[in-house]
Amino acid sequence: MGQVLDRIEQFADELRAEGAEGDKLMRLSDTSAKRLRDSGVMRMLQPKEYGGHEAHPREFAETAMGIGAIDGAAGWVSGIVGVHPWELAFFDRKAQDEVWGADPDMWMASPYAPMGVAVPTEGGYVLNGRWSFSSGTDHCGWIMIGAAVGDADGNRVMPPKILHVLLPRSDYDIDQDSWNVVGLRGTGSKDLIVKDTFIPQHRTLQADKVFDGSAPKEFGRTQTLYNFPFSCIFPLGITSSLIGIAEGALACHLNAQRERVTVSGTAIKEDPYVLFAIGEAAAEIAASRAAVLETVDRFWDMTEKGQDVTFELRAIGRRTQTAAAWRAVRAVDEIFARSGGGALQLSTPMQRFWRDAHAGLSHAIHVPGSIYHSSALTQLGGEPQGVHRSMI
Repeated sequence: MGQVLDRIEQFADELRAEGAEGDKLMRLSDTSAKRLRDSGVMRMLQPKEYGGHEAHPREFAETAMGIGAIDGAAGWVSGIVGVHPWELAFFDRKAQDEVWGADPDMWMASPYAPMGVAVPTEGGYVLNGRWSFSSGTDHCGWIMIGAAVGDADGNRVMPPKILHVLLPRSDYDIDQDSWNVVGLRGTGSKDLIVKDTFIPQHRTLQADKVFDGSAPKEFGRTQTLYNFPFSCIFPLGITSSLIGIAEGALACHLNAQRERVTVSGTAIKEDPYVLFAIGEAAAEIAASRAAVLETVDRFWDMTEKGQDVTFELRAIGRRTQTAAAWRAVRAVDEIFARSGGGALQLSTPMQRFWRDAHAGLSHAIHVPGSIYHSSALTQLGGEPQGVHRSMI
């Protein structure tokens, strides 16, 4: 799958320049979206029978990193939109045909958070709600979003029952004024609005079956890729693109510092303190990459052998992934603080990498509290409950 990233890197300079345009548009430019579409990045985790590659998750992660290092928003959209084909592979065959039958390059936006309520009706559900942070949504023809099952009055049933549901572009609105932010502006992560929309049963999937790994088994997907743990593959594109952003910031910093001389007349190459900081930051970013990829490789090998990736291992994996994100962004802060006042100019990519890195860290998948709690408690022989099992 290296050829996917190769196709992107052929146009690296153009994609960087288009990143500045996307920052103003607050979505990917049409040209950038076409470059991603033509590269095949969104088909990396897609089933082969629908024109996909069924790539190893490591290759998907490395591709998201590579794109993120060129342009943060493009990497972010690739990492998020690119994981949705993995889950569509478990939906009813009719739903897969509806999305991919006419166009194997069809994109689906999210989010999975159950921000709306689906009320059962004959043949399916009636859905209402508003969803925030739908990355890349302007370029998607479908959405895959979370919904809580409700009663006849529209109140969520207890205990909660969560669905993942599919809607075509004709069944929802995008609030074009809902995305005006400081970082990852080019992702166009806007709000979606759904009003009294009917969703047929075949376009729904029980979320808990995705989380516990029973969905691919029920569908009959035997490939290692589709039996890979959700809690590893779902955050993978997000964190990988963030690490890529950090790598892009480092490359940008190094390029700017090679011939730089401070106001005191000291060349950066002769400043031992700055050189130490650059070296330390580079090591931290490299460690972040290595940690994420090691988890992917280990979980893949276990899945391929039919071994159970236990809750404890998944919790530790999420801890590793979350820590990698924080480590990479802290490293970006260290080099940005030593980039000089020129890095503050909006005409330079350095400031955008810095803004995008911090925006990416705010994603729910990077919140460390419950993840660190769960991994520690499990290793101490405890049994995390409730929110402490979420996204693990």
